[in-house]
Amino acid sequence: MNKQSPDYLDHLRHSTAHLLAAAVMELWPTAKKTIGPSIENGFYFDFDFGDTKVSEDDFPAIEAKMKEIIGSWKGFERIELSKEDALKEYTDNEYKKELIEEFAGEGQTLTLYKSGEYSDLCRGGHVEHPNSEINHFKILSIAGAYWRGDEKNKMLTRIYGTVFPTKVELDAYLLSIEEARKRDHRKLGKELDLFSFSEYVGSGLPLYSPKGALVRRLLTEFIEEEQVALGYTQVWTPQIAKAELFKISGHYDKYKEDMFKVMSNYSKEEFFLKPMNCPQHTQIYAARPRSYKDLPLRYSDFAMLYRDERPGELSGLARVRSFSTDDCHIFCREDQVDEEIDKALQMTKKVMNVFGFKYRYRLSTRDPQNKAKYLGDPKTWDKVEAWAVEIMKRNGIEYYDGPGEAAFYAPKMDLMATDALGREWQLSTVQIDYVQPERFGLAYTDSDGSEKRPIMLHRAVLGSAERAMMILIEHFAGSFPVWLSPVQVKVLPISEKHLLYAKEIEGKLKERGIRVELDERSETLNAKIRDAQLSKIPYMIILGDREMETAQISVRKRDNQKYEGTDLSEFINFVLDKAHTKHIEL
Repeated sequence: MNKQSPDYLDHLRHSTAHLLAAAVMELWPTAKKTIGPSIENGFYFDFDFGDTKVSEDDFPAIEAKMKEIIGSWKGFERIELSKEDALKEYTDNEYKKELIEEFAGEGQTLTLYKSGEYSDLCRGGHVEHPNSEINHFKILSIAGAYWRGDEKNKMLTRIYGTVFPTKVELDAYLLSIEEARKRDHRKLGKELDLFSFSEYVGSGLPLYSPKGALVRRLLTEFIEEEQVALGYTQVWTPQIAKAELFKISGHYDKYKEDMFKVMSNYSKEEFFLKPMNCPQHTQIYAARPRSYKDLPLRYSDFAMLYRDERPGELSGLARVRSFSTDDCHIFCREDQVDEEIDKALQMTKKVMNVFGFKYRYRLSTRDPQNKAKYLGDPKTWDKVEAWAVEIMKRNGIEYYDGPGEAAFYAPKMDLMATDALGREWQLSTVQIDYVQPERFGLAYTDSDGSEKRPIMLHRAVLGSAERAMMILIEHFAGSFPVWLSPVQVKVLPISEKHLLYAKEIEGKLKERGIRVELDERSETLNAKIRDAQLSKIPYMIILGDREMETAQISVRKRDNQKYEGTDLSEFINFVLDKAHTKHIEL
């Protein structure tokens, strides 16, 4: 296969997964191999090691064995075999037997692929010359994984690795991993005292300390300020609702497995914690008669939402069970849709510029192979998908297609933001929804007295506050811009005799609304500076004899830049300007 082919890297990774399994089976002959696909940026293989414990300490031995084996791998030989012969290949491997029974039942041709002395049940997709093409690989990590992702099944050991065509590409990727580890929001969240988790509260249910809660509030307040300026009004809705609401919306049939059921001691009615705000917002709309003159109605909501994510999929703030979104639903006439979406897109552009994100959009459409999973008239879907393309072209937005990524009720225009490490994250979304108004029987009286159905637009800018915090912590490596920093200034008196002056400076900063802390500890100045830098505080005010004598301050930024003999008033105005204008740079 040509190395420029879009499938080449996938084939290289899958081939290296075979090599990993071959090495593991030589080192641990009693292990049971299961599956080993290629994934984004690498591959993995799942094993049942029985009572044997394999850890990161074993990685050097595994890699050495892989390098020893690869020299004899001149190609991949494809071998077709019957179900009976396939089962004979894996007499002691219940995992492979399960796959063989399943594939044979579906009428699939069963194939083994052999390289050197190693063979495995496989559909194919390999490089042509493994001994010359698989040279630049690395075993990365180890984790537990349930067989076929089902927590009811046995826990297996998953070994992750990566491979690239050249050493330069491998080294660059490993460097990016190391940088990502330094920026890991779980590590920084603990070091900066932003959030935590408790086994007594439950997995995926974050607890925000004062500093973390402040950052979260600053983010939501920022979005709310922008929304108010565009005529959005905030509503508040309960965190539970009757099952009947979700049956009408379609979530009961399409999303029930991901919803938390709530039991009442006094009522036999079925309730659920809400996983999204849209069904309840329809009921605010439906609470009174609506006229065409009332539209558009723009409801924003920061209420908490809950989704029953699988334990193995939970990851810090990236995937949680409790979260809130900067959610908005706009009820409007069809002729108002373009203007409302253009406003939402411009607001989103402004917010992304504040954070310095580059981005593109994904047009999330139906899965062409499974259109039955979507609600509504297919002709309406065709119309809205084409309409979304027109909107993005009109706004000069770069986008790519995402078949199968649509919501079950509408296609989506999803913003994919690129962080400081070049990783893409979905943040904003905009959706044109005909389905929910139809299912809930929403209506308004038009100018001619006829009853019309409103269009429901779904819009979020940051998405969930939790995921937004995760992305921003890692994007800024914990060094938030001034407006987001829980502590903007740290006052550091050199000794106890400078403490009174330090308290005076602290008071003046607080009077102007600057978030400030005074370090009164009997530590050396260097220790205080080091601690402030570890806390990622933007500015430190150093106060000693000279500063007291001149009634000025010395300023040190967290990047070690120094400014001596600074006027306090000028510094306060400087910090306030940075905070007000939401500058990224100090």
